[in-house]
Amino acid sequence: MSERTIIVTAPGRLAIAEEEPAPLADGQFRVATLFSGVSAGTELSYVKGTNPALHHGFDPVLGLFGGPVEQPFPVTRLGYMEVGRVEQSRTPAVAEGAVVAMTYGHRTGYTGDPLRDRVVPLPADLDPMLGIYVAHMGPICANGLLHAAADLHGTAVRSLGDGVAGRRVAVTGAGVVGLLTALFARAHGAASVIVLDPTPQRRAVAAALGLATLDPEDGDPAVTLKTAWRHTADDRGADIVFQCRGQASALQLALRLLRPQGTVIDLAFYQGGADEVRLGEEFHHNGLGLRCAQIGRVPRGLAPTWDRERLSAATIDLLRADGDLIRKHLVSAVVPFDEAPQFLDDLAARRRQELQAVLAC
Repeated sequence: MSERTIIVTAPGRLAIAEEEPAPLADGQFRVATLFSGVSAGTELSYVKGTNPALHHGFDPVLGLFGGPVEQPFPVTRLGYMEVGRVEQSRTPAVAEGAVVAMTYGHRTGYTGDPLRDRVVPLPADLDPMLGIYVAHMGPICANGLLHAAADLHGTAVRSLGDGVAGRRVAVTGAGVVGLLTALFARAHGAASVIVLDPTPQRRAVAAALGLATLDPEDGDPAVTLKTAWRHTADDRGADIVFQCRGQASALQLALRLLRPQGTVIDLAFYQGGADEVRLGEEFHHNGLGLRCAQIGRVPRGLAPTWDRERLSAATIDLLRADGDLIRKHLVSAVVPFDEAPQFLDDLAARRRQELQAVLAC
């Protein structure tokens, strides 16, 4: 059978490409996609043409952006939240019939190699649609907690709860990353968790998940939070803030919410920079910390014990505990694969808004 793949041929132009897969070789397996989750931030930046990687080359050795990109389009791999069923296997490492979570992009099928691809078998008691979070998105959020733990304990981290247990946690942004991160913090023993987002619909989803919310446009949320969260008379605010909204104003707010010498763990993607961040104010006078938590790396020194497999296992634990609520309140649209180009274009143009969209094959 032919394999269909969603590609971006130019900004605002999407298509479905078809190709015949090569015959299965020894050591490979063939998976048929069941569900593919849409990442509204990263994916739509390619559709809109705002992703920095489309305009500036990246040197992985120096870790620097600069220089032209040889051929930014077409973008042929869009998406990283896939669930599929193994239809054929010529490797004992992957069983036929298994339902697995992977990161191979929006396509109806994929030829995998366990020496090259991450393959996470999903337990039979887990809703397969929730599996979209297991290979990548859930580990992104769990890695945020791991960075909070490393900020407090260095390499002596034993649990994802080491950075949040018994502490007051604020989360800026009630998108998928923010809500999953807040649920992780609650599950791992945070004394208080509050989610801040200016969108009433997203605050309503957070509330439906049992999370406290605050409207950042209703007065000064930093004053509200610091009045409520007292450590000593002149030490007030959040112990840790997870910044999960890709806007500079949200990072500025996250800094203002912190108690003195607190830390922002930043999981956001600032496509246009962060010009509104004022490092001469609270950041300087309160001695604050800012750590970028990206799934490409765990905190320094923790890679031997906290690989992505362990973060996926922690995601499965969270989905087992809160999966019914996540399925009911986060997944806001299930779209047939053939309708994906128009759907993604509508999302990018803001003709349609969804919290978590899923493409169904």
